[in-house]
Amino acid sequence: MSATVESFAKLPIEAKPPLRRFHQARWDEPIIFELSSPGRRGIGVPEAGVPAVELPAAVRRQAPPALPEMSQLHVLRHYVRLSQETLGVDVNIAVGQGTCTMKYSPKVNDRFVSDTRIAELHPAQPEDSVQGVLEIYWRMERMLAEISGLHRVSLQPNSGSAAIYTNIAMIRAYHASRGEGEQRDQVITTMFSHPSNAACAKLAGYEVITLMPDAEGHPDIEALRAAVGPRTAALMITNPEDTGIYNPRIAEFVELVHGVGGLACYDQANANGILGITRAAEAGFDLCHFNLHKTFSTPHMCGGPAAGASGVAEKLVPFLPGPTVEFDGERYFLDADRPQSIGKVRPYLGVTQNVVRAYAWIMALGAEGLRQVAETAVLNNNYLQHKILQIRGASAPWGRRRLEQVRYSWEELYEETGVHSEDIGVRAADFGVHYWTSHHPYLVPEPFTLEPTESYSKEDLDEYAAILAHVAEEARTDPEFVKGAPYNSTVHKIDPTCLDDPEQWAPTWRAYVRKHLS
Repeated sequence: MSATVESFAKLPIEAKPPLRRFHQARWDEPIIFELSSPGRRGIGVPEAGVPAVELPAAVRRQAPPALPEMSQLHVLRHYVRLSQETLGVDVNIAVGQGTCTMKYSPKVNDRFVSDTRIAELHPAQPEDSVQGVLEIYWRMERMLAEISGLHRVSLQPNSGSAAIYTNIAMIRAYHASRGEGEQRDQVITTMFSHPSNAACAKLAGYEVITLMPDAEGHPDIEALRAAVGPRTAALMITNPEDTGIYNPRIAEFVELVHGVGGLACYDQANANGILGITRAAEAGFDLCHFNLHKTFSTPHMCGGPAAGASGVAEKLVPFLPGPTVEFDGERYFLDADRPQSIGKVRPYLGVTQNVVRAYAWIMALGAEGLRQVAETAVLNNNYLQHKILQIRGASAPWGRRRLEQVRYSWEELYEETGVHSEDIGVRAADFGVHYWTSHHPYLVPEPFTLEPTESYSKEDLDEYAAILAHVAEEARTDPEFVKGAPYNSTVHKIDPTCLDDPEQWAPTWRAYVRKHLS
């Protein structure tokens, strides 16, 4: 053994630091179109035994698609680099994406959807060739109906927002069938319900009335009394709201809306803390929706493809999107003969891979396991709330225990240091974690919203709270250092001025080239 190696061998093992040392890979990776080089080609290996098909001239492209021209190596390198610049559930403690219910998605479920019998399905296959998949849809719909207490469920919506719009469309169809479609032109929602409720109602042509919170943080029931009337089409409400506060008078809210002939629609995207404990039907709701990519542990996929589920009471079943999945005792089939249906809300049946993942997750847990999910999520949230409220400068407006998440405030810390909530979130990324502030408008000043779910251990929550405590102390001792973050991460600060200027928006590469490079 050389002297150098011998000396090195005698060095003590360095103690674990109080906070995890972290440094994100940073590649400054261009978008893939900028990496294109004319004439470069990758190699694709066609599947054996698949015959070549001669397309009719009418459907052939007149010119090749304007795709990036790259070698296989460069494509692989590009996407691996992007993966190394990403924070996500599989690489960090992702309790900070409040209202999104970020949880661990069992990898065995990815094996199910990678099976060729799922991965290679075609939406135009004959029904006799997809009986297993139709059975999963049929059974999944009935499990969600049991979880919500409602009569039927559609899995056709391809996101939570699409499920909200589906419910709005059914509300509109229901009132039209009673000759009240034009009269009932108002939808009531609340400030801390998901903004998609107001947005979908507005898109459908309704006037939106928003209830503000009362002194206890609940939607103001007196404001609801003043708002309901013959023009009320529906109440669309999230409960618990995005503050984590559960409305104990929710049944009374529903009764007030029913009293004037309106419908009550439950946004159950925040269902992770109430599974097996309370159901939409027991509060009298007529409709509800779930996000499979939240409560039921299918991946968010960086914003899509997600999956939604719309549930309805018996009187609204005729208006469900079509076709519906039915079972006659011998075979499963699609029923498109539904004269009162609102029609399709997506081209095909649903996001099959995520339906299968959610089905497997529910089947693995069973009824008792679903309730344990809720109980653990609530326990984790209240433990984390206790830890966060020990950090000087952090608070939880309206006090009290919450269910599955909390909207906190750094208002006190900001007034002392001038450091904003966004600054703290960016600095937290230097430790390999992140958080989300909240929906606008910032009714809670200097907000941050945390939702631990059932996936995280006590050690995870302790580490996360310690990171925020450390950054809060940095804000007191060196606020400019915090404002200058990040130092170890790929994230950067966005200039928000362009967000309100449509002339600068570039939703596609071609629009970017036209607006910013030409």
